[in-house]
Amino acid sequence: MGVREGERHTMVQARNGARGKARAADGSTDKLQQLQPYLDEPAQVLTTNQGLQIPDNHNSLKAGARGPTLLEDFILREKITHFDHERIPERVVHARGAAAHGTFHVYKALSEYTTAQFLNDTEARTPVFVRFSTVAGPRGSADTVRDVRGFAVKFYTPEGNYDLVGNNMPVFFIQDAMKFPDLIHAVKGEPHHEMPTAASAHDTFWDFASLMPETTHMLMWAMSDRALPRSYRMMEGFGVHTFRMINGRGESHFVKFHWKPKLGLHGLAWDEAQKIAGKDPDFHRRDLWESIEKGHFPEWELGLQLVPEDKAASFGIDLLDATKLIPEELVPVVPVGKLVLNRNPDNFFAETEQVAFHPGHLVPGIDFSNDPLLQGRLFSYTDTQLSRLGGPNFHEIPINRGVCPFHNFQRDGMHRMTIGRGQVSYEPNSLAAGAEFRVDGGQHGFQSHPDNTIEPPKLRRRSPTFDDHFSQAALFWNSMTPAEKEHIVAAFRFELGKVTVPAIRQRMVNNLALVDARLAKKVAAPLGIEPPDARAATGQAGYRNVQAQSPVEESPALSMAPRPDKRGIQTRKVAVLAADGVDVVSLRPVQQALADAGAECLVVAPRLGSVATAGGRRFDVHATFAAMPSVMFDAVLVAGGKDSADALAQLGDAVHFVLEAYKHGKAICAIGDGAALLKWLGIAAGASGEALAQHPGVVLGAAQAEAAETTAPAFIAAIGEHRHWDRPLAESIPA
Repeated sequence: MGVREGERHTMVQARNGARGKARAADGSTDKLQQLQPYLDEPAQVLTTNQGLQIPDNHNSLKAGARGPTLLEDFILREKITHFDHERIPERVVHARGAAAHGTFHVYKALSEYTTAQFLNDTEARTPVFVRFSTVAGPRGSADTVRDVRGFAVKFYTPEGNYDLVGNNMPVFFIQDAMKFPDLIHAVKGEPHHEMPTAASAHDTFWDFASLMPETTHMLMWAMSDRALPRSYRMMEGFGVHTFRMINGRGESHFVKFHWKPKLGLHGLAWDEAQKIAGKDPDFHRRDLWESIEKGHFPEWELGLQLVPEDKAASFGIDLLDATKLIPEELVPVVPVGKLVLNRNPDNFFAETEQVAFHPGHLVPGIDFSNDPLLQGRLFSYTDTQLSRLGGPNFHEIPINRGVCPFHNFQRDGMHRMTIGRGQVSYEPNSLAAGAEFRVDGGQHGFQSHPDNTIEPPKLRRRSPTFDDHFSQAALFWNSMTPAEKEHIVAAFRFELGKVTVPAIRQRMVNNLALVDARLAKKVAAPLGIEPPDARAATGQAGYRNVQAQSPVEESPALSMAPRPDKRGIQTRKVAVLAADGVDVVSLRPVQQALADAGAECLVVAPRLGSVATAGGRRFDVHATFAAMPSVMFDAVLVAGGKDSADALAQLGDAVHFVLEAYKHGKAICAIGDGAALLKWLGIAAGASGEALAQHPGVVLGAAQAEAAETTAPAFIAAIGEHRHWDRPLAESIPA
């Protein structure tokens, strides 16, 4: 038996419990002793895959504490490379998505800030492809899970493709790309049983988050209604990172990108989101597709926060820190252009699934900052596409192909579609035109902005300006309405209630005590742990925090409360409840007013086909209570007619439909005898104004057709508020 085979045999013996010593033929070497390091439990010291001890697993190697990440950081590259190739062919993150084609145009030339052509040509309609997604779950998960949403825009410009790759939240969990694999490993299903799916409510995520105070600001966003959008069409988008814009004079401005939806910001109730996940897991994808098919084209305005680079340090916020935002009170968001999505993909796989975004796809006039999270993403995205799309030629897939000519000597590789001609595949050359030859790099095109802030030494360290982890989390909390605060508390309770280790729950509420003492106490109350202790949080190993004072105490822009200019009801879905005997004479004017305001009314009844009207005609039905429950709608209109109302009041599904909509804060209108369906709420027909005041968002209309003149405007105004969270009986509703 050879030495190598002997070693293998010895290892097998040891693993089976044999503790005898295996010696070589000459008896001089204790082979088990040599092999023992490989047989023992893994060491508790982090190493590379080659066994090199990692000195710092939190910070990438940078040129100075605030400088760019260095390509020589082989530890970061090994970690990110391994992470990028863990799942094929599905995306590691952002796997479940929906997308659409559209156009972008700029309102006014931005030559003062950038040379980017598509931001200076007001006549151009730049083609775009936009993909929305959830982050944590696989392709088979549901749309309405509590999660961050991706918001990625590919601009097909004459200067090349530009990708603005962002999320529906302006900040992120971590500050350095070194921690990205750890974050995603923690939030994914736990490796020993791969549960839960597409959910952060489990031990490993909150273990990670509680040990990383820098996650606190993003956690406030993730536990808010922002993580439960009503629709992709009704959520904001952000570039997350700070980028640069460079003008023709070489002057640099830092820039934050914002997408503001035309329809305003709207969210789902948590109970509603969970039910939709079971009733229609494609809720967001279907909504986007159907809206475009009907001609209700989603629109967003592109807004910019622009900061001269020499003034970037004046806000008390490090703009290179992806866990921070710039309050709009300090730097207003300036609208500069409009995005319209007007065409659905022809093929989901060829376009939505194969589209490859990359934050490093730039055009002249837009450049990076030294944000260490962004710097790591520049490597990660290309590396991921190599595995997911089969090789280096993913840029030739039609959805990724630019609209401008491209020319280089990168040849061959898997799935090459371009047929290179001629003898030459290198530069410089004299056997072809040789027009590419530049010894001084003096070609026109993209030029990296010269950065005078880079300073020695190279090191693994985070800038002390990144150490404030709680002031902006407190700003977010202070900016919420009372209802939004209650939703955040409930979300933390739900998530931490799924955590089985009390010490993790305790660490998390201790961290929250540094955001707001009342928040922490409310979250901790039902969790079976000790009261929150901010001092314990500050005593954790690796804790860093400068406890900075936020430059603003509240920022209304952070709240999802409807703005006065965003209270329309365009594309809202209204369920019209009806049964045999429905009074369409009083119903039609209200229906018409809703349609004129842009809403879509769908008749829901006990059966499909039609129901009989009070006048003996037929009234078309679009859906049943079983197939289209209240969670699929934005508001409920109960039709009049005594026979119809009596039939619905005796139908459990109809009663539940109304009670559930009421519990979720939706506007409800009942016409005439339709009020019989509201008796479970203590509302009778002809209820006084004082009685209705106890039920915000509930409108009662008289049966006379002329009463629609007052009923419809009141109902439309109630829908425009989106939700009525101040209903005192909502928690007691058995729905």
